[in-house]
This record gives sequence, structure tokens and C-alpha cells, in this order.
Amino acid sequence: MALDPDIRASDAERDHVATTLREHCALGRITMDELQERIDAAYAARTVGELQEITADLPEADLYERPVPAVQRSSHAPAAKGEGFAPARTGGAGMWGTWAVVSGINLTVWLILALTGTLVYPWWIWVAGPWGAILVLATIFGSRRS
Repeated sequence: MALDPDIRASDAERDHVATTLREHCALGRITMDELQERIDAAYAARTVGELQEITADLPEADLYERPVPAVQRSSHAPAAKGEGFAPARTGGAGMWGTWAVVSGINLTVWLILALTGTLVYPWWIWVAGPWGAILVLATIFGSRRS
């Protein structure tokens, strides 16, 4: 919902406009002289509409968004085929390490039970097996590019 331009502007809104103007100046969209004129006008503004007029010719986009490389057509490029779950590119060592620690703990608990005379079904396989299989498949098939 758009703000009513006749609503009185707050000090916080004036400060926000001044900060935005400084960022636009730093990016080279306005000159230093123009910056000073606009900041003076921002702090003299009484309504939201007057503040909107001060920044009407400047983009409202996020000033901290990184520029899009020339070879990329948009900032929201579609994911390439095969980039879904790829441990080799998305912290594969950490995922394998986590699997190894959890599997090792489960195996150790099972071994302690077995050595103390309480031989139980090797339940740790149901923790380590499926998880390891998924990691193996993701490592093999997830890193291919088409």
C-alpha cells in the first residue's frame, strides 16, 4: 500500500532519505553539490510526498546488491542442470565429516555394548548406511555439469 503523500514525515524518514542520498552519491548517481541540496531539502521536508520528490529520479533498488557480471543476463539466473544437491561444491567435506562422526559414535556405542556382553543387532548400519549411500550418490552424480 502506497503512503499518502500528505502524511507528515518523521525524523527517522528524513534520516533514511539522507542516508539513501549519501549512498547514491557514493555510487556516482548524484554530485556532492546535488547531495547537499537534496539533504537540505530532505531535512526541510514536512510531508512524505516532499521526501518522495527528492528521490523520485533515483532507483529504489537495494544499494548493496552486487553488480551483475556482463556475461550474466540477470541477477537471478536459473540454476544450471545438476546443481541441486552437490556435496562436492556445497561443503562436501563437512557433510562427509559429519557422517563420519555420527557413524563413528554409533559404531562405538554398539561395540561397547558388544564387548560388555550385550550383543545386539548392528543397528548402527541403519544410521550409517542410508546416509552414506545418499552422500555417495550425491558426490558421484551431483557434481556433473551439462
